[in-house]
Amino acid sequence: MNMQPTAVVAPPSPRSLEQMQLPMVMMRDILIKTMFRKNLDLVSEVSRAICLPIPVTQELVDLARGQKLLEATGTLHATSGNEMGYQLTETGRARALDALSQSEYYGAMPVPLNLYSEQVKRQSIRNIQVTRDQLSDAMGHLILPPELLGHLGPAVSAGRSILMYGPPGNGKSSISNGIRDALGDKIYIPRAIEYAGQVITVYDPIVHNAAEEELDDPNSLRRTSGRYDSRYVRCDRPTVITGGELSLNMLDLVYNPVARTYQAPLQLKSTGGVFIIDDLGRQEEPPQKIVNRWIVPLEEERDILALQSGEKFEVPFDTLVIFSTNFHPNDIFDKAALRRIFFKIKVDGPSQEDYLKIFALVARKKKIPLDQGSLVHLLKTKYPTIDNVFANYQPVFLLDQIAAICEFEGIPYQMTPELIDRAWANMFVRDETIVR
Repeated sequence: MNMQPTAVVAPPSPRSLEQMQLPMVMMRDILIKTMFRKNLDLVSEVSRAICLPIPVTQELVDLARGQKLLEATGTLHATSGNEMGYQLTETGRARALDALSQSEYYGAMPVPLNLYSEQVKRQSIRNIQVTRDQLSDAMGHLILPPELLGHLGPAVSAGRSILMYGPPGNGKSSISNGIRDALGDKIYIPRAIEYAGQVITVYDPIVHNAAEEELDDPNSLRRTSGRYDSRYVRCDRPTVITGGELSLNMLDLVYNPVARTYQAPLQLKSTGGVFIIDDLGRQEEPPQKIVNRWIVPLEEERDILALQSGEKFEVPFDTLVIFSTNFHPNDIFDKAALRRIFFKIKVDGPSQEDYLKIFALVARKKKIPLDQGSLVHLLKTKYPTIDNVFANYQPVFLLDQIAAICEFEGIPYQMTPELIDRAWANMFVRDETIVR
């Protein structure tokens, strides 16, 4: 049965300041800081900058006017639909500077953590049903045994943790990326969230791939983006990939002491998507310690973060975590940790038949004509020296070497036993003692 993913329900646009569920002083200060920093004087411009609908922005402007922080300039802007202009009063400028000294944050109004948590449920990674066809399409560039897709499919659809293990160079990283591509739909990422009066920025252009959106007509008071809350950015499901550089402090809130704001840690940025920990066992911290950090999130679908003050709070944890390692799981984890990782999938090297398919595919892509004598030489002379252990990376490595040799020698791309020997010599380093 070919099930399609259900369309994600968008976060509704707020219709009043009351619906915002943010401290009124915080909203007012973000408004005047934004007007001060960006030199804005029209409600339509301010509305775009703080990512709120025009009626709600006008409500906030009126509040600030009532507190003598803003005043109308008395001029109508003919080019902007005869909008009234507003400017900061002396008191307003003083308040903006004071607010900036407490927090440099301005721009998009944050989303309260409790409202963000509701949106996370609406777009949960666990709501996705990936079919065999979708997974096959996403992995189309890889030659994988059918039983491997049979193991991966239920793991991805469950949205639970996956451990992929096996010898290096067999495409664990490529499979992880294929899983990400199979997800396919779009979700909504908040530009920033708010907890206890603190702003935590979440949207990160490096992690989040924003979808194309229709731009608003600046002369229209009817905002097309009113279809959903524009404090969010519509994005592909995010993917965070970390390797040997991962350290445990990268999973904590990052505090900027100058701006006095926080940046979301990697796992919060990956909410609704995939977090890939590649090369597990190559990090400074031992693998057991890294997995221990994930135990509460993986079991309880919530993570615990801490503010500078030491106050701890919960955030939703809705991420497909993929651990990928070249070590045998029993060598790096205890039984309790292994029990908590829901799916364990071994990714082995290809059979000789699949190896030849990969070799032919790569040769065609690189425009190197296949030669039967050279392939027989490779299989009968070279591979027995390494106990006929095939790996997915080897065809690419050997054919890149052959191409480089042909270019150096000034000869057309070709395959000969001699070229196979020269390429093979670069794939492994001989065991020998070097006298120093």
